[in-house]
Amino acid sequence: MPNKIKKGDTVLVVSGKDKGARGEVIAVNLKKQRVFVEGVNIVKRHMGRRSGVMQTGIIEGEASIHLSNVVLVDADTGEVGRVRWRELEDGSRVRAVKGARNG
Repeated sequence: MPNKIKKGDTVLVVSGKDKGARGEVIAVNLKKQRVFVEGVNIVKRHMGRRSGVMQTGIIEGEASIHLSNVVLVDADTGEVGRVRWRELEDGSRVRAVKGARNG
């Protein structure tokens, strides 16, 4: 499966407890087909004392969500939709939102 969502993209959550939330992709795990989105799917983890861990106690952080639960938000137009690859006149390929009127 090609990587259609990349780190730094703005996405919209379309399913789950955070449905409707927008955020920036922090990390992508292609092997498990999961993404970490900033401010979405916040969970509390109980961190104990370990070497290298500065903070202990209950720590909040983002948990991953499945790729199928997010869609790309076009950076130029703000439209939401599935990703498609478009070929430009010079032969290069760029990602675009399917159905967006961007040329």
